[in-house]
Amino acid sequence: MSETKNIMINRRKFLQGSMASLVFSQFGVYGFDLIHPIKPWKVGVIGTGWYGKSDLFRLMQVTQVEVVALCDVDKNLLTEASDLISSRLKSNKQPKLYENYHEMIIEHELDIVIIGTPDHWHALQTIDCLKAGIHVYVQKPISVDVLEGHAMVNAAKKYNRVVQVGTQRKSTPHLIHAKKHIVEEGLLGNIGHIEMCCYHHMRAKGNPIEKPVPQFLNYDLWTGPAPLRPYDHLPHRGWWRAFMEYCNGITGDMCVHMYDTVRWLLGLKWPNQIAASGGIYVDTNSKSNTADTQTAIFKHDDFNCVWNHRTWGNPVDPDYPWGFFIYGEHGTLKGSPLKYEFIPRGNRPTIAKDVIYQREEFPEDLTEKDIELRAAPATRLHMIDFLEAIQTGKKPASHIMDGHISTACCILANIAMETNRTLVYNPEKMMVENDLQATKLLKRTYRSGWEHPWY
Repeated sequence: MSETKNIMINRRKFLQGSMASLVFSQFGVYGFDLIHPIKPWKVGVIGTGWYGKSDLFRLMQVTQVEVVALCDVDKNLLTEASDLISSRLKSNKQPKLYENYHEMIIEHELDIVIIGTPDHWHALQTIDCLKAGIHVYVQKPISVDVLEGHAMVNAAKKYNRVVQVGTQRKSTPHLIHAKKHIVEEGLLGNIGHIEMCCYHHMRAKGNPIEKPVPQFLNYDLWTGPAPLRPYDHLPHRGWWRAFMEYCNGITGDMCVHMYDTVRWLLGLKWPNQIAASGGIYVDTNSKSNTADTQTAIFKHDDFNCVWNHRTWGNPVDPDYPWGFFIYGEHGTLKGSPLKYEFIPRGNRPTIAKDVIYQREEFPEDLTEKDIELRAAPATRLHMIDFLEAIQTGKKPASHIMDGHISTACCILANIAMETNRTLVYNPEKMMVENDLQATKLLKRTYRSGWEHPWY
């Protein structure tokens, strides 16, 4: 049996299996048309490393696509991705390969572009795709400064295109169940406090020496609008996240997921105040300039949402090394990408749900290099939601404004830590109230030759 036929059978199992009712309750009569469109979606990918390929493969699993073009500044990654994609669909039509994404979006009439580049590129690439009339699936965080995010929101409105942000906890089946059956049914009672955390030892370390840039990598173009560091290591995967020049630290990488999830569960908008403290307390010898320890407080009307990360030591709750804890008068809701538990006060039984893996429906997941199995079902639903938003005009689950709020708040937490002040951000005026220094930090300086977006 061919690979393509296997995938089609898996799609039918996807509709017939444990998530069928969830898909159709969310997408109604559009479910079948989304998964089996009359014409394949014309898709391009910018950034063909780990998560760019992963997001594309999840889209390929739930609908019919023509992978028209791929773009990456690393020729090795680009060639590897092209071979993998072709083998996945057994297609005779090879995608066209590009080093410069501008050429890709000019030469092809694409329906969708998946952006899986490092954070410092997200804003410019998203806006340029929107200008070209393309719908965008962009990884989180959406930006590396706050005003980039505002520009992305305004560009999506101006060009009337859908942006889905890769904060796929909103499409995670067990967390959707928690929202409906725990939060919305009022089992928590009045909520008085929220904690969020990440204790993964994920911060890149080391002091590699400077070396020549390999011929297969266009390092200047990889750097783009960001500061140009001396080349000392392939930036892919973990190394670029060691530097605030290209990212928002652990808070921007991991808190953005959990704070976005909590805001979605509880219907929260912008916080009233943001405070933070932290720094490099343990790993003081490596080149990395991201904080290995940070606490941020997002103050809302009735409670605080408190974030903690440590890239050293042990987690507070070993079952939830990356997760959230919502404390209500009638019980506590714990949640993570792997499960949730509602622990009521008194002698009532705990309510719990685990992640759905779909190993039988999508056996190709089990052989995919570096796949996050826990996230794959959620990303598939996230892609279906994205397609429905394109076809019907509804807001996607992780629309650009929500992605902007969650991202900007994490950036503001970093600014609060840097300035050692509590910040009151005014999103209408795009300024920090009564704080000129913090307001200036809302917009980073672009490298010479690059222009900061503004709408």
